[in-house]
Amino acid sequence: MKKLITIERHFAEEQKLHPQATGELTDLLYDVAFAAKLVRREVVRAGLADILGMAGTTNVQGEEVKKLDLFANEKIINAIGQHGRFALMGSEENEGTIIPPKNENGRYVLLFDPLDGSSNIDVNVSVGTIFSIYRLTGDDPRKADIKDCLQKGSEQVAAGYVIYGSSVMMVYTTGHGVHGFTYDPTIGEFLLSHENITIPARGKYYSINEGSRKQLHDSTLAFIGWLKEEDAETGRPYSTRYIGSLVADFHRNLLTGGVFVYPATKTHRNGKLRLMYEANPLAFICEQAGGRATDGKQRILDIDPSELHQRTPLYIGSRDDVMTAEAFEQGER
Repeated sequence: MKKLITIERHFAEEQKLHPQATGELTDLLYDVAFAAKLVRREVVRAGLADILGMAGTTNVQGEEVKKLDLFANEKIINAIGQHGRFALMGSEENEGTIIPPKNENGRYVLLFDPLDGSSNIDVNVSVGTIFSIYRLTGDDPRKADIKDCLQKGSEQVAAGYVIYGSSVMMVYTTGHGVHGFTYDPTIGEFLLSHENITIPARGKYYSINEGSRKQLHDSTLAFIGWLKEEDAETGRPYSTRYIGSLVADFHRNLLTGGVFVYPATKTHRNGKLRLMYEANPLAFICEQAGGRATDGKQRILDIDPSELHQRTPLYIGSRDDVMTAEAFEQGER
């Protein structure tokens, strides 16, 4: 019989492997798991709860906000902020930083996208929550400011995502491998289902919005053309799989191999995805699973951020596939 390991027990056992650990990070991750349960409860009954559709407002990026975006954002801030473990928080839905109550003792920063892919909510497509955790750069939580949020992705101490689909999964890393937990609603717990996830070095899927083909640069088009050519040695042609929900596309490629591409385009010269809320946490996870993540020129985790809502191109997934994409983008193919 397979041993059932709850996410709480897993956190505790992982902590024992690091005698210097204080337990603070374990508590932070459990707070995130608790918040995910609250969001999951509403995602699966969104239509019944009358929180489908638009809220009639726009966020800091100028995008229309879904009602469920606002709900998820509020629940995460309230559920996680109440313990005072974070000195500062940042959300894709908020223009500036968020100072939670009881933040005098918090030693960490939380950045999160409360509901990635929410435009798919109304048609019952998988969506997700993405999060990233950093240590404060100073010693006094009361002096925490935006510079504590604007750290390179390589400084993350933990990152993860929750995907709300046919089942709900939480995937996370603290820099010691990637682990996935599936939520069992009958007992209200996340159970270890995917231990030490590794992404294949080369995949069989590519994910890109080819509907924007006219906006793509020649280098990106050349890479797509290469993926469609027949070549048994490299497993081509690849199959297209594009959901339009970053978490869902990334999750599939993480487990089965492949490459997700959201490049710079003629209309979005800096790409469209958010460095701090989407690219950095997923890049940390991907690298820990043996994959690769770049902006086409440099490693995502090495980018020095200058803005909280900074955008970036993103090539992420199987190591060899991303390296090939880089070669095309840099004119080496």
